[in-house]
Amino acid sequence: MKPLYLITARGGSKGLPGKNIKPLNGKPLLNYTIDFARKFTSDDNIVLSTDAQEILDVAQAHGLKVPFIRPESLASDTAGSREVILHALTYFKERGIVYDSVVLLQPTSPFRSGAHLQKMLEMFSFDIDMVVSVKESHFNPYFSLFEENPEGYLALSKKGNFTRRQDCPKVYAYNGSLYVINAASLQQTPFAAFSKVKKFVMDEIHSVDIDTKFDWLVAEVILEKSLWSNA
Repeated sequence: MKPLYLITARGGSKGLPGKNIKPLNGKPLLNYTIDFARKFTSDDNIVLSTDAQEILDVAQAHGLKVPFIRPESLASDTAGSREVILHALTYFKERGIVYDSVVLLQPTSPFRSGAHLQKMLEMFSFDIDMVVSVKESHFNPYFSLFEENPEGYLALSKKGNFTRRQDCPKVYAYNGSLYVINAASLQQTPFAAFSKVKKFVMDEIHSVDIDTKFDWLVAEVILEKSLWSNA
């Protein structure tokens, strides 16, 4: 297994402008992810994909060489993660370096655990598409998620005869923290079409994904109260 540790950090952010390099407890948010990747591999196998010079500058100031700027065509709101990952894989392949898998890391998830990723790497095999980190959702389509029907009334998203949420089938949401991806699968099909995906369940703290000012405040409290260990 030869994974590329890919950090994706687009410059634009509507919910929290500049969040990827905003200091969290005195440290740029991006640097939490760079430091995490360095626990598993050398900088030769870590690459930052960004369209923003200011993000590139922060990474380089932290000692990470950035070999390319993401093309403008992959920097829009409509650009998908698949295209960004394939661009990075192609960049290295054209230079004689072939990665068979990708560990996708987003800077908005600062509270990762090395033990979690180690377990996910052990779970991965080339007969599956992906191992992904998730959290159990408090909202359940059998109990508390609704869709509007043709008459304009709310109806449960999935039918079931459940009177308590605890009795419903468990449902999970991707938490955005860790993805271990089969490069061959990604070249053949988009994420949404993956059929062989294994989950790794995380708790609420390790699942924090910073997208809004409220999320940022939550992250500050976690650090202030020492609720997270980076082991």
